[in-house]
Amino acid sequence: MLLERLGVEFSVESPGVEESHAGREPPPDRAVRLATAKARAVAERHREAVVIGSDQVAAAGSSILDKPGDAAAARAQLAQLSGSTALFHTACAVVSMDRALSTTHLDTTRVVFRPLTSGEIERYVAREQPLDCAGSFKAEALGVSLLERIESKDPTGLIGLPLIWLAATLRSLGYVVP
Repeated sequence: MLLERLGVEFSVESPGVEESHAGREPPPDRAVRLATAKARAVAERHREAVVIGSDQVAAAGSSILDKPGDAAAARAQLAQLSGSTALFHTACAVVSMDRALSTTHLDTTRVVFRPLTSGEIERYVAREQPLDCAGSFKAEALGVSLLERIESKDPTGLIGLPLIWLAATLRSLGYVVP
């Protein structure tokens, strides 16, 4: 959905990359490693293509906020985030084997949650079902009501793909954007 905004033709392919933790890897490093691994995996199969890979790692203090997977875990994450700040590290990699190209970018967004009651958390999780979202909220939807503020250089980074950087990178490769 985000990439469609740029008006370039593209197709989507699963990279088949395991998104595992690597020891005590810092969240920003994990995001860059996974975005690069995803782009490289697809670029190996399509050597002539310009491939975009992305990954986002959310963290609150020293805790990584993985996708909750179920409503109980989503409620627990939001209770942890209530009245605190989380950092969302969104990495984007552009790789092309034929062009000998590999470049990455990291966008970090600071999200400040307002104090949340258990009733607000319960209603939000039931209504939005943010089970596949790191941090258990969707800023592009009702999740914005849980926040005090978002501090970002690129608002699309929080949604999953930093389009300001990506548009500039694609332009440098000869794509017409816009």
